[in-house]
Amino acid sequence: MPAVTVENPLALPRVAAPADAVARPVLTVTTAPSGYEGEGFPVRRAFAGINYRHLDPFIMMDQMGEVEYAPGEPKGTPWHPHRGFETVTYIIDGIFDHQDSNGGGGTITNGDTQWMTAGSGLLHIEAPPESLVMSGGLFHGLQLWVNLPAKDKMMAPRYQDIRGGNVQLLTTPDGGALLRVIAGELDGHDGPGITHTPITMIHATLAPGAEVTLPWREDFNGLAYVLAGKGAVGAERRPIQLGQTAVFGTGSSLTVRADEKQDSHTPDLEVVLLGGQPIREPMAHYGPFVMNTRDELQQAFDDFQKGRLGTIPAVHGMTEGGL
Repeated sequence: MPAVTVENPLALPRVAAPADAVARPVLTVTTAPSGYEGEGFPVRRAFAGINYRHLDPFIMMDQMGEVEYAPGEPKGTPWHPHRGFETVTYIIDGIFDHQDSNGGGGTITNGDTQWMTAGSGLLHIEAPPESLVMSGGLFHGLQLWVNLPAKDKMMAPRYQDIRGGNVQLLTTPDGGALLRVIAGELDGHDGPGITHTPITMIHATLAPGAEVTLPWREDFNGLAYVLAGKGAVGAERRPIQLGQTAVFGTGSSLTVRADEKQDSHTPDLEVVLLGGQPIREPMAHYGPFVMNTRDELQQAFDDFQKGRLGTIPAVHGMTEGGL
């Protein structure tokens, strides 16, 4: 981990917060509980226990794996509906197939991201390809849910396939970190993901002892989730490690630092940095539907039960979960 790397980070554009930036304090550090999703793949619930006012416009995020599957073990999700938000699936290592009831989808692998805007609704399946099921192998990724404002809840579904080779790569002045901008903007450098709600999504790799202090939009919130390794966050250097999320307060920069010593399995600190402009609208969330009111939520359930969100393609209709 991870798939997208460079031999010489110092050949990349360099970013740093200006000297007069106001450092964001760390409000909380929480530990993600572990569980299972879909047909039984392991996840960490990154945002569990965090007040939604610190997350808005993000709803939830699961770290999928890191897991080394034996032959026959890889698992996915069965067919399920979505309405009212966007799912962002980022595959760090491994491979996943996606398909929906509108005929969309595709295969994403090492470093790829699929950005699915569910909008008015569809049925969706995510599963490892048959070749991976047979062979086993490494699987590691993230799925992030991003809310849509009321005006976009019922827009037509849309896909963005963001290949790992297309993300914006940046570094810090000393070359100690590799920053992969998947969506949004960092210091004038734009990632390829197009978002309805203004957000920034970055996967950062910090070498042991490296520190990054990045400019951060003051109207965004700020979150850091550790995928692997250990380090510290904020100017106060609050400790953080695998499976923990830091919530930053207000300011114009945020700081993350990697510990000098990492373990042999995880040579670097791997962290996802998220920021977004809060929507600040009422949210009614249950299962795969995220709406503004309970009536809209009930309508989503009714539409799903009556087949208005689509039907499972016949080729998959005979096998449970498409596996």
